[in-house]
Amino acid sequence: MAIYKIMPRAMWQEATDKGVFTGAPVDHADGFIHFSTASQVRETAAKHFAGQDDLLLLAVDGQALGPALIYEPSRGGDLFPHLYGSMPLSAVTAVHELARDRDGAHVFPESL
Repeated sequence: MAIYKIMPRAMWQEATDKGVFTGAPVDHADGFIHFSTASQVRETAAKHFAGQDDLLLLAVDGQALGPALIYEPSRGGDLFPHLYGSMPLSAVTAVHELARDRDGAHVFPESL
């Protein structure tokens, strides 16, 4: 099952240079890497990335992350995927540009 991570392009470039993604500042502060499911990612973008450009949407194979991936209650009691460890780049199955439309909302791939 695919899970999703939104991040600035520069952060993804840093991860590819290192060969692993260890998390964004908010992930480090919380002690895990935040992900969203397909049904959650639009709200995540609106809540945490509103008005931001030059973002990427990473599709990640949740099964490839193994037992370090735990679904835990968060926003409104909904279960969100949290990774307690680093994300190997081999788990990333697709990287999409996350542009914004005329109204400023992020535009997601049709597959979501």
